[in-house]
Amino acid sequence: MSFGNLKGFSVIQEFLILVLMLVNIVVLIYVDMDFIYKVGIVVFSVLIIFLSSLATSILKLQKDLRERQLKQA
Repeated sequence: MSFGNLKGFSVIQEFLILVLMLVNIVVLIYVDMDFIYKVGIVVFSVLIIFLSSLATSILKLQKDLRERQLKQA
């Protein structure tokens, strides 16, 4: 199950991205709170998405490096 052309993301990460985007839309449009809180929620959501994609990239690099080391041995 894939929600688009997000290469390198697992289903859980795609679901997380979709949920965070929906939360951002609801907060920005429908919730009545100060603008600073809205910005904080959006920044936090983008940070989570960035860190999850960074972690996925690092894990893939480690896996590739490990496979190369095993092939050389």
